[in-house]
Amino acid sequence: MKRFWVLFFMFWPLLALYVCWVAPAYDWWFPGAAASPLGQRIDDLFYLILIITTVVFIGTQAALGYVLWTGAQRSDEGSEERAWFSHGSHNLEVIWTIVPAGVLLFIALYQMDVWAEYRIKTSFPEEVRNDPIAEVTARQFEWRIRYPGVDAEGNPLPLMPDPQPTDLYTVNDLHVPSGRPVMINLRTDDVQHSFFLPELRVKQDAVPGLVIPVWFEATKSGEYALLCAELCGWGHYKMKARLVAESETSWQTWLQELKAEQEFDGVVETSEEE
Repeated sequence: MKRFWVLFFMFWPLLALYVCWVAPAYDWWFPGAAASPLGQRIDDLFYLILIITTVVFIGTQAALGYVLWTGAQRSDEGSEERAWFSHGSHNLEVIWTIVPAGVLLFIALYQMDVWAEYRIKTSFPEEVRNDPIAEVTARQFEWRIRYPGVDAEGNPLPLMPDPQPTDLYTVNDLHVPSGRPVMINLRTDDVQHSFFLPELRVKQDAVPGLVIPVWFEATKSGEYALLCAELCGWGHYKMKARLVAESETSWQTWLQELKAEQEFDGVVETSEEE
């Protein structure tokens, strides 16, 4: 019966390892490969930490299983082998304090470049640092996007901090050019929200009173999910929008069409013959 309980408690770690092993085949994993260069580097950090924790997990579970199994053997009838008791070991205390601290220090230093590039504005790509293409405002329960207008030749104007008469607006529909870094200004009109692009591995809280720059790069044209990752109220589930990444030409054409749509006054000119 003692060995049954040993096997019972060792079954669950093995099951956990098996489930993790087959998870990608059942789509219980990331939503596909990262669709941005920075997202790929974030995935690399994740896998590095996953490997470290997996090695530690297997090692501790194997040691636990060995202790349980040998303990069960020692308690068999007729066994004269006695358990080994110890009380305190400065050497072991030092080892299992220094080793985890060293691993954590390594992880902290190893990921600094990635997170600096992701979070610190002075480390953003130079071409987007002072050139946001849109302002994204979260509010219960939608995303409002303000784009700068276009000039007479159809070229995008610079985005001003305050709304301008030439600005263009959409709701839950963010369009950006693909294949190059872009930056948005993120803000919220009410409570805290979280701007989340899972396929691009972009996640940034929208904090009341702050305008937060967020940059990313969609490597391929396509449509991606834009979600709120912060429980922001009863209608949180409705804050689903889309990010449309398209070629530079298509993006500028879309801005021109949006401008024409918003400036349309509903009057259709007819010819005199009609």
